[in-house]
Amino acid sequence: MPRVPGRTVELYDFRRPTTLAREHSRVLELSFETFARQWGTQLTAKVRVVSQVTCEEVLMQTYDEYAAGLPATTAMVLCQLEGADAKAVIQFPTAAGLAWVSNMLGGASGGEHEERKFTLIEQALVRRLMEDALEDLRYSLGQMLVNPISLDAIQYNSQFAQAAATSDLMIVSTYTVRVGDNTSKATLAIPADLLLPQLGESNPTVSSENARELITSQLTWAPVEVSLRLSPAMVNPARILDLSVGDVLHLPHPQHRPLDLTVEGQQLAQAAVGSNGSRLACVIVTTEER
Repeated sequence: MPRVPGRTVELYDFRRPTTLAREHSRVLELSFETFARQWGTQLTAKVRVVSQVTCEEVLMQTYDEYAAGLPATTAMVLCQLEGADAKAVIQFPTAAGLAWVSNMLGGASGGEHEERKFTLIEQALVRRLMEDALEDLRYSLGQMLVNPISLDAIQYNSQFAQAAATSDLMIVSTYTVRVGDNTSKATLAIPADLLLPQLGESNPTVSSENARELITSQLTWAPVEVSLRLSPAMVNPARILDLSVGDVLHLPHPQHRPLDLTVEGQQLAQAAVGSNGSRLACVIVTTEER
């Protein structure tokens, strides 16, 4: 018996049904893809090694879920958002940060680096890279990021870095960062309540107080089919099946009676056949409303 390929099953958490609206998700994806391209260009210029950053995913999570998915030891650059208690986070492996610093100082692009805290000099160089990344973030998000953002601190334990309350919703984007031959994963988390208000309502509602006016204005510009027709005749199917060229069908429409003017099949008026220049036309003689 041939094997049926299995389906991909995505778990749904009924305790947290809140997800990004599709239109919001698309706008955010475009912005974070722009940020990825800008960040990759900045890294290339600063570390003097060809770099590329690719945005892999954008989703909404609670801060607790976001922090739980990070390695225990990692670099978490906390960013202060003016007027907000929660902080944004740029996260990447400390080994990746050490490789960037090594390249900036003229070291080889390859080589393994251990996961450890940055020294004061290394931290200063990483902060310079992150300041450039924040400039790229401001440019990419544009009017969505209304709060001024600045670097705050670098933490190394994802479980103790309290950037936000555990239940706070965060917009989380995941990136693949390639610097030379080294590839690493990075994430960016921004409090959702600072971005979503600028995106507007996902399913805006319209007041129904002027519903009649709205319908009338819409119908005024809707194209409709207008036609002239004779009074219909009743025939049996055998007569239709036996039709051939030259047959005559008798219609119960008197010669003196105007034709019926119909709109989308509904009779609206009666009109006499006339002409307008070289084209046929009709002259309305009576109107009726049903």
